[in-house]
Amino acid sequence: MLDTTQLRTFAAVVREGSFEAAARSLHVTPSAVSQRLKALEQSVGQVLVQRTKPCRATDAGRPLLRLAGQVALLEREALDAARPALGGPAPTRVTVVANGDSLGTWFVGALARLPTELALLFDVRRDDEDHTAELIRDGTAMAAVTAQREAVQGCRVERLGAMRYVALAETGFAARHFPDGLTEAALASAPMMAFDRKDQLQQRFARTVTRRRLDPPVHYVPSFDGFNEAVRLGLGWGMVPERIARADVAAGRCVDLGAGRHLDRPLYWQHWRVDSATLDALTAAVRTVAGAELR
Repeated sequence: MLDTTQLRTFAAVVREGSFEAAARSLHVTPSAVSQRLKALEQSVGQVLVQRTKPCRATDAGRPLLRLAGQVALLEREALDAARPALGGPAPTRVTVVANGDSLGTWFVGALARLPTELALLFDVRRDDEDHTAELIRDGTAMAAVTAQREAVQGCRVERLGAMRYVALAETGFAARHFPDGLTEAALASAPMMAFDRKDQLQQRFARTVTRRRLDPPVHYVPSFDGFNEAVRLGLGWGMVPERIARADVAAGRCVDLGAGRHLDRPLYWQHWRVDSATLDALTAAVRTVAGAELR
């Protein structure tokens, strides 16, 4: 049997990034944190934490990190149900991950739909939609908006819909760099936007046009608002959610380079496969808002 106190301590070390920060969050000494983690590792027979800055779970530790989160969630829900006379539930920390475009358009609206009586505190992480499922796999997050349709072990998955992107460019930028439209030469030389080095949307769109992988100059702007503003100001062209691009095209600030071409990105919702009122409510809210906002 695993000791729940040791599991909770292990999760705190990974969540907070160090033994000292975990000790502060648990109101114990760093020595107590070290002793609990050592005892858990001896019980399991594996090293569970990489002693780096920040601390990270090892491959052996990831399943236990997910278990620690599930135990904490179910324990909190059981206590709230058993002690209703104590003035309502204590706040429950919910860690979720979504891609930047979902965060900038519809996902926060789903969180806002959750009943206030659930007393949830959100820890929202951002990552590329091709990588968000990794935070469920390693136990960091309990749910994710992801492009991965195959269920992570121990999780449920359902399709939410697709986010449509169009190739947007500021009007003057388009006239300078794309005078003849989306030619291979223009796509190879025109400055391109990207969130970060994981962001492949622009490259995917260019390959649908040219059937080749190009190597254009790239600006990296890791912010939803900053990325879209950089496109509006003519720093480079980029794939922008259709609902955001529509207003800029209508106002004449930008043009749709694809003139009807677009890129649909299917999105899925993955979450722990546990019976939890919190996860049920979160999933229902996400499903409702995504159904209204996605294709």
